[in-house]
Amino acid sequence: MTDLFSPLQLGSLELDNRILMAPLTRCRAEEEHVPTPLMAEYYAQRASAGLIIAEATMIMPGNSAFWHEPGIYSSAQIAGWSEVTKAVHQAGGKIALQIWHGGRACHPDLNNGAVPVAPSAIAIAGEEVHTPKGKQTYTTPRALADDEIPGIVEGFAQAARNARLAGFDMVEVHAANGYLLDEFLRDGANHRQGPYGGDRENRARFLFEVLAAVSQAIGADRVGVRLSPLNSFNDMRDSDPVGLLSWLAGRLNDFGLAYLHVMRADFYGRQTGDVLAPARKHFQGPLIVNMGYSAEEAQAAVFSGQADAVAFGTAFLANPDLPARIRKGAALNSPDASTFYTSGAQGYTDYPLLEDQ
Repeated sequence: MTDLFSPLQLGSLELDNRILMAPLTRCRAEEEHVPTPLMAEYYAQRASAGLIIAEATMIMPGNSAFWHEPGIYSSAQIAGWSEVTKAVHQAGGKIALQIWHGGRACHPDLNNGAVPVAPSAIAIAGEEVHTPKGKQTYTTPRALADDEIPGIVEGFAQAARNARLAGFDMVEVHAANGYLLDEFLRDGANHRQGPYGGDRENRARFLFEVLAAVSQAIGADRVGVRLSPLNSFNDMRDSDPVGLLSWLAGRLNDFGLAYLHVMRADFYGRQTGDVLAPARKHFQGPLIVNMGYSAEEAQAAVFSGQADAVAFGTAFLANPDLPARIRKGAALNSPDASTFYTSGAQGYTDYPLLEDQ
């Protein structure tokens, strides 16, 4: 009988359990996007996860979409992350790095005045971004030229190499939540013509080029990808999200990836549909699912074969020992949303363990 505490082979890694930590942006990096000792403490506290998927991390300078998110392009950042991975491994854990380009969700105030880039010159509407000058509306991005795309593809590949140099066990390519790769995938944000616009094959070309380059850089058995076909966060939509996911899930088999990570819902509830059944049907590798799972529903998903593992977000944020709590049926700490994107230890490393309550 397979349950949340059964081991799982995920590419080159054997996980001790199927309770994964989802990537969570926490904005605790130093200036120049360098990871800190506090981040090492935070992740090491959560090392009992089958796999920690660390937060969205900049692949190259000039694409910051949050204030104080980490990067993986400088020697200082690699050194900072090395302390994080060492702490996690010493605590018996495994950790992946989510590598990411913010696309049109970036802002000039976060990037020395640089205009953000996107598939098309369409601004994010109805949302605001935190900057050193306070909350700002999103600016209109410029459309990337076709000949600029190979440089970003190589940026992802180099980020993967740097992640391995920093001690990460694998990487997750972030193609979700309205950032650059997702913007190319979904027709609500991608209105371009040419080889990277139009039909699904062209809109997915950028993602496929990134997956091929990252896989060549570090091995496909150390590469996963995250998709959010329904999520309207960052003003995203697609005319056929279930169809897009169904097609993508089949095409991803060409890459021999370690896993596919699918967010099953929409933060705002605007788009609905079942994207997990087609993901399970068409993708032949391990499937990780995410968004709003209770321990009971997660157990049922794994037991039934709907998914191979479940990634928990805010539950892991507030409960460093989440697997132990699930095993014992213990109550969970409630997350303090007011500290999600602040600085310091409060709401970050000070959540109590079960043994201390």
